[in-house]
Formats: sequence, structure tokens, C-alpha cells
Amino acid sequence: MASQDSENDSRGAGRHALFPGTFDPPTLGHIALIERAARLFDSVTVALAQHPTKRFMFSVEERRALLEACTVGVPGVRIEQLEGLTIDGCRQLGCSVIVRGVRSGTDFDYEVTLARNNRTLLPSVDTVLLVPDPGLAHITSGIVREVASMGGDASAMVPAPVAEALRVKLHKD
Repeated sequence: MASQDSENDSRGAGRHALFPGTFDPPTLGHIALIERAARLFDSVTVALAQHPTKRFMFSVEERRALLEACTVGVPGVRIEQLEGLTIDGCRQLGCSVIVRGVRSGTDFDYEVTLARNNRTLLPSVDTVLLVPDPGLAHITSGIVREVASMGGDASAMVPAPVAEALRVKLHKD
């Protein structure tokens, strides 16, 4: 019989997590969750999702470059584009876990519904919900886009490469 310590040491070993989202743009909250996921799992693929009904501020190539710049030095993290269903991405990439962030009860209800549906479609994949740090829980990509597009300074809500990209994109000095 294995000791409890060796059982605990093997939990998560070899686990590849998928953290899907649109990340338009990446926020400090996104990066904090990516860093936490990288500590929990051996590898994390941040999957840039496309959404057919959404209009994006940044192209998928721009979002990928921003995420790569913001995750330099975070071990085990890679950035990929994801087309189609999240569970299809899990199959293609060999992920056994989906990581999602939940800021509120509304997020929780939505994410639990998605997790149940994903589990129905691909029972071998679990979903892990991470609660953001309290100082970051109010930040959303939508708020960042709104503040920046109306001439406000969103730099306290995003990593430096994103703040610069917002400034350039919106031609603000």
C-alpha cells in the first residue's frame, strides 16, 4: 500500500490543463490564473478561442503575441489557437483538465453548466474552477476595452505589454 504522502505527491502528475478564453485583451486576472494553473499542473495550454458572434478588439495573432509576452518565464505554459469546441481542443492536445476562472455567483452558475455539458460530451475531462485574487476579481476584458476606448487609463488592469498595445491600437499618447 502506498503512503499518503506518495499518493499526494502523484496527484496532478503528468496532467495537462487547457485554459480556454478569448482574452481580448489579456488582463492581470487572466495572467494570475495562468500562473496559478502552471503551479497546479505539469503543463498548461492557454487556448485562444474564436467566437462567431463576438467582435474582437485584437486579432487572434495579436492576442497570441500579447499572451506570449505576458507569460514569458512561466514554466509549462504555451499559447495555442482553438477552433471549435473546448473538448475537441482537449482531445487534440491531450488535456485532461479544463481550467476556468470564476469571479461571482453568476460566473459560477455559467461555468458549472459548461462543466456539466463538457463532462457529458467527454467524461474523461474534469473542470477546475479557480477563484481570482480579491484585488483582481473586478477586472474583465470588457471593462478594459470600454475604459480604454473611452480614453481612460486601463494600465492598472492589464500587464504592461497589453497597456502599450491598447495605447497603440487606440492611438493614445
